[in-house]
Amino acid sequence: MAQFDIHRNSDPGSKARTPFLLEIQSDILSVLATRIVVPLRPGSMMKGMFITRLHLKIEVEGSEHFAIVPELAAIPQSRLGASVRSAPELRQGVIEALDLIFTGF
Repeated sequence: MAQFDIHRNSDPGSKARTPFLLEIQSDILSVLATRIVVPLRPGSMMKGMFITRLHLKIEVEGSEHFAIVPELAAIPQSRLGASVRSAPELRQGVIEALDLIFTGF
């Protein structure tokens, strides 16, 4: 598990709506039992309702998804499913989204 890895969502109650989770927690904190993740939702669920700086577009397994940064959460590491790819290209966008959320800029 590493920062900016995309994992399958293993939670039966939410994986239909949120099939993937983007891990954004720094690798230096890998000793913690939890991981900070951002839900990835299929583009078809967004219906044009997204804010470019907060909802980051990414392709996962051939389909368009959006990282819904305002809905970030901490989950137990054990709840992360298999890693499907790494997405270091989202780093700057995630940092900018968090900055907007926390500071308004």
